[in-house]
Amino acid sequence: MADRWEPVQVDGQPMRAFVASPDGPGPFAAIVVIMHGPGVDAFVEGMTRRVAAAGYVGIAPDLYHRQDASAEIPVMDRVRALRDEEIIRDVNATVSHLSDQSSVRADRTGIMGFCMGGRVVYMMAAVNPAFRAAAAFYGGNTMVAMGDGPSPFQRLGDTVCPVLGFFGEDDGNPSPEDMKKLDDELTRHGKAHEFHSFPGTGHGYMNFNNESMHREDAARASWEITLAFLERHLS
Repeated sequence: MADRWEPVQVDGQPMRAFVASPDGPGPFAAIVVIMHGPGVDAFVEGMTRRVAAAGYVGIAPDLYHRQDASAEIPVMDRVRALRDEEIIRDVNATVSHLSDQSSVRADRTGIMGFCMGGRVVYMMAAVNPAFRAAAAFYGGNTMVAMGDGPSPFQRLGDTVCPVLGFFGEDDGNPSPEDMKKLDDELTRHGKAHEFHSFPGTGHGYMNFNNESMHREDAARASWEITLAFLERHLS
C-alpha cells in the first residue's frame, strides 16, 4: 500500500487530497473519504489507509482548501464557513480526478464520511450519479443547509445509490429521532438503505485518536458491516 498527497483541480485552483492505494496496477474500485470537522487529520488519513488495505483506492479531499490553513481558526468556525455548493464542486472534482487515473475503475466509486463528512455523504449520494454506494457515519445537521439551496435531508428523494448509515444511541446530533426521520424519508422515497445504531455509544465513536469518544466494539462492528456493504455494491 502507498499513500501520498495529490492536487485536485477545482474552480481553477489546486485542492490537496490525501490518497492511499493498494499494491498492484489495478484497476481498483475507489472510495471518496469525507473528512470530519478537524479536517484531513491523522484519523481521516488512517481511515483512508484502511480503505486501501481493503482493496480500494481511497481519496480524502481537503474541503478547507479555500480557508487560510496557517490561521488559528476554531474547528466549528471552519465548518460554519463551508458552503454546500462549494462542497459539491469539491467532491465532484475529486470524482473527476479519480476517473482520470488508470488504476481506478471509474464505474465503481463509493463515498464514506464521518461526522460533518457523514452529512456530506447524504448530500452527494443525491447529486452525483457516479456513486454506487454511500456510507455515512454519524452525520449530523442533515436537516440544515449550509448556504443557499436544499439541505441534505431535502435532497434524499434524489438519492442515486444504496445508503449505509451508522448512529450511536447516546448521540445528540444525529439523535435517535434524527435517525428515524432519515429512515422514514428514505423509505418514503423507496431508496435502498440500511441503518445501524449502537447502544452506549455517542458521537465520533470511530475516532481511534480520541479515547473519550472511541468505542472499539461499535467501531469494529461498523467497519465489518461497511466492508461487506462495499463488497456487495462495488465488486
